[in-house]
Amino acid sequence: MNCNVLMAPRLAAIIGALIADAAALGLHWLYDPERIAGIEKSKGLVFLMPDPLDYDGVSGYFAHSGKIPGDSSGYGETSLLMLRHLARHGRFDRVSYQTEYRSLFGPGGSYHGYVDSPTRQTLQTLLSLKVEEFPEQSGADDDQFAALSSLPAVVATHNGTSEALSLQIERIVRITNHNDDAVSAAQYAGCVLWYVLQGQTIHQALSSALSQAGGKLLPRIEQALQTPALSSADAAKSFGSSCHVQEGLPLIVHIVRHASDYRSAVQENIRIGGDSCGRSILLGAIMAAYTAQQQDNNTAIPLEWLARYRKLSIAADACAKLVVSG
Repeated sequence: MNCNVLMAPRLAAIIGALIADAAALGLHWLYDPERIAGIEKSKGLVFLMPDPLDYDGVSGYFAHSGKIPGDSSGYGETSLLMLRHLARHGRFDRVSYQTEYRSLFGPGGSYHGYVDSPTRQTLQTLLSLKVEEFPEQSGADDDQFAALSSLPAVVATHNGTSEALSLQIERIVRITNHNDDAVSAAQYAGCVLWYVLQGQTIHQALSSALSQAGGKLLPRIEQALQTPALSSADAAKSFGSSCHVQEGLPLIVHIVRHASDYRSAVQENIRIGGDSCGRSILLGAIMAAYTAQQQDNNTAIPLEWLARYRKLSIAADACAKLVVSG
C-alpha cells in the first residue's frame, strides 16, 4: 500500500520540486523511451542507481557517476540553494546569492557532479571578479533549464502581484541565463506555479500565464495546450526532450495537463527521457502545489519518495524558517 504525505500548497511546491529531481536522476539524459520502458520492467523507474550500462548502445549521456539514489542533479542543488538563501536572508539578495552560488559550484565547493554550460559560464564570470564587482547579469547567453531551477522557492514565498513576480524572476534568471528565451520561459513557468498557488486549476493557470511566454515559446505552448493526450514517446517526438526550454517547457505543459496526480506526473516525465531532471523542477512544483489542494490523499507526495531524498532534513529546516504554510 502506498503512503502519501499531504502538505500546504506552498510547502508542497518547494519539496515537490526537489523530490521530482532526485526521483529522475537515475535515468537522466537517457533519450530512448523504449530502453527506459525495459528498465522500468526490470528495475523500476524512480530513485534508481545511475548505471552506465543503462545508456549503452542508445542515445543518451551518462553524467552522474558517483551519485547514489536520493542524490540531486545540479538543477536540484540550485533549487535547494535558493531555498536556503531565502531562509538565511529572509529575502532575495543578489550579491549574496551570487556569492553562495560561486561557493557551492566553484572550486572547493560542496557540490560534486556534472556542471552544465550555463553554470560553467556563470562561474567563469563570478570567479574572475571581486564580490563588489559582480554584475546584475552574470549569466550565459543560454536557454537551457538552469534558468528554471531556482524558481520554486522564489514563487512559493512571493506575496506580491504577478507583475512583480515576473520582474523578480527576470532578475534572478539573468544571474545564470542572460538570454531572453530563458527569461520568458521562466516567467511563464513561474507564473503558472503562482496561479496554481492562488487557487486556479492547472488548466486555468496554463492559460492565465500565456502572456508571459514570449514570441518564440508561445506557439509551442499553445500547441501543447491544444494537443490531445499522447504517449510518452510521441510527446517527446512532437516537442523534443533536450535541455533547451523551447523543447522542455511544452513537454511540462503536456504532462501536467494530462497527469492525474503528482506521482503519475513525475513517473511520466521520467518515461519521456531526455532532460528529465531539468523538467522535473517546475513540473514537480506545479503538480505538488496543485495536488496538495485536493482532498483525496492519493494525490499527495509519496512518503516513500520523501524518505529517499537525501537532503530532506536540510530542505525541511530551511522551509521551517520561511512563511510557506499558506
